[in-house]
Amino acid sequence: MTIHAQQLHFSALNEAIRADAQARTVVEGCLGHRYIGSGLGNKTIEIYGVPGNALGAYLNGASILVHANAQDATGDTMNAGEIVVHGSSGDATGYAMRGGRILVRDNAGYRAGIHMKAYQDKIPVLVIGGEAGSFLGEYQAGGRIVVLGLQSAGKAPVGYFCGTGMHGGKIFLRCNQPPQDLPGQVSAAPAGPEDLQEIRGDVEAYCAAFGADAREILSAPFYVLTPNTKNPYKQLYTPN
Repeated sequence: MTIHAQQLHFSALNEAIRADAQARTVVEGCLGHRYIGSGLGNKTIEIYGVPGNALGAYLNGASILVHANAQDATGDTMNAGEIVVHGSSGDATGYAMRGGRILVRDNAGYRAGIHMKAYQDKIPVLVIGGEAGSFLGEYQAGGRIVVLGLQSAGKAPVGYFCGTGMHGGKIFLRCNQPPQDLPGQVSAAPAGPEDLQEIRGDVEAYCAAFGADAREILSAPFYVLTPNTKNPYKQLYTPN
């Protein structure tokens, strides 16, 4: 089924998507419509145009394909499924996501991956092909964030304060040297063969979605960032 969103309020569009019994729904003329796919499972949504905030919030197994940019809070608290963005995404991409995978072809805004978490077999993954803004992985508690910096010429593909408050999970950065302003509770080390094996499937999924070369991407240096304390807040919020 194809839904033309131009004249629809975001709530009417979401009602139409939910009412469509077919496994695949195409949305055309999307422009800022919020909450598309919220909580859905077992469905594919293909979007032409720019969806609004909270695309795929609480997603529970559905697949969402966006043929443009996406706005803020893409994948907010998503539980399972996949979101593929053929462009860039706004701030707080993957906010509190606890499962599933988000693939962003280009860049992401501030606070991507904030408060990501993992539980048992649910390991959320966020892959960004370009660069991420400041506060990447803020308060990260689990999961994997991979930033490929495909146009960054080897420099760290992140803004300021990467990993602030991080106390779980991993951040993988494709770069020649790590950011110079990492918080004290974050450790950075060159990625070894086991680290690269951990993200191989994520990179291959990115390449399958966007037509890149996984072997070439993985041949470049990576750094892996991990928390080195169970109390990341002490030095941030207390004088001693």
